[in-house]
Amino acid sequence: MRRKSEAVLPFTWNDQQLPKTVREHREKYKGISRVLDDQPAILDRVHRDLRKLSQGHGGRSGDFTSETILRTMIVHAIEGLSLRETVIRMAESDFFQDFVRTRKKAAMDHSFLGKCLKAVEPETWKQVNQRLTIQAVERRQVDPDIIRTDTTAVETNIHWPTDASLLWDTYRVAARIVRRGREIDPDSCPHRFHERKLKKLYLYITRYSKSKSKKRLRQVKGAFGTLIERVDRIVDNARHFCKYATLGGNLELRGVAQELQAYLPAMTDVVACAYRAQVEGEKVPARERVFSIFEPHTELIMRGRAQKPVEFGHMVLLCQSPEKFITDYEVYEERVVDGKLTEAVIDRHEQLFGRTPEVLAGDMGFCPEKTKYAELEERVGTLAIPKRLRDFADVAMSVWQAFRAGIEGTISGLKRAFRLARCHYRGFKSFTASVGLGVFSHNLVVLANAEVT
Repeated sequence: MRRKSEAVLPFTWNDQQLPKTVREHREKYKGISRVLDDQPAILDRVHRDLRKLSQGHGGRSGDFTSETILRTMIVHAIEGLSLRETVIRMAESDFFQDFVRTRKKAAMDHSFLGKCLKAVEPETWKQVNQRLTIQAVERRQVDPDIIRTDTTAVETNIHWPTDASLLWDTYRVAARIVRRGREIDPDSCPHRFHERKLKKLYLYITRYSKSKSKKRLRQVKGAFGTLIERVDRIVDNARHFCKYATLGGNLELRGVAQELQAYLPAMTDVVACAYRAQVEGEKVPARERVFSIFEPHTELIMRGRAQKPVEFGHMVLLCQSPEKFITDYEVYEERVVDGKLTEAVIDRHEQLFGRTPEVLAGDMGFCPEKTKYAELEERVGTLAIPKRLRDFADVAMSVWQAFRAGIEGTISGLKRAFRLARCHYRGFKSFTASVGLGVFSHNLVVLANAEVT
């Protein structure tokens, strides 16, 4: 059974001889530690999820308490480190060992830390964020009556998708997994694989697809047809392999087939979309496409930004108080127009705090339709969302729009300092959980800095 926590005496040395930058860094973590100690319900909720992890051998308790794991995940998010770099930092720093409360113990393995991150549910991060918010409001550290809101895109960890690259991904992954199954049972797949030939086709298409020569473009189209045909054939072979493994009694082979089965829906869509686009000349809508066989949940997002007109990921809604504390967040698997989110923001705020905000500031994108705007104005003291450009000439509106612009800095900080520019974990569930961890860590830093101030 995994222990929830253990009694330790942290932060026992004198920091006065250290440089100011180091002292401030340590004071931040000491403040976070005090916030966590004042909120035992947060550890209780996370402990409930971490108990699902495998225990030690022979029925003994796990080597690391849930408190140590939670604090290590917080360091991982705040320092913006990879899993390997995080455990190295834990092992080399006496101060961080004190913070995570694992002094004089061996550091955890980075793969175990990855399993811990997977074990904590997205709903858990949302609940602990709400608990932290309610406590901060009760202590008057946060004013929930004035709120600003905005959306941002968080990218998934994929390469730039093209039909050729997705077809090549499909072929090489299918060949790799089926070959592994054939080593277990040679009769599971009697077919040969031609990765080198397929890679040459892929590179040829990539190199000459932008050529201005009509003859070269005809050759590229022919190469595309060959590539699609051969990838379609290996996907069909993969289906037969999965069927063969399922009917057989070899558990190891079934495990390999189960891994491949998870890829098959996305692989099938990749081949179908490539055929429609490259052979039939059809313009395939983005909502019908798959942009990665590894992250099939990825959505194409067009926001009209000059530097980055197209992004691949998911939209995240943030609501923030004047103290820069994020009171609410939401991750959308499918993008919702900002104008339809305004009512949902007010409803969730009322559900969390028992009252609607006095001021809700947002950009023009959050402006709902005319009848809905009038309805929401009655529920909120000041709905600081401009309906047209001339509304910015109003003095009160310009003041609240200046306040609203402050959330842009927070979004930039979340992306630069809390690993929210790109999610490096697989699956939409892990994507949502990583956003929750980033928001939770940001709020801890805000409260810790408020204590120091």
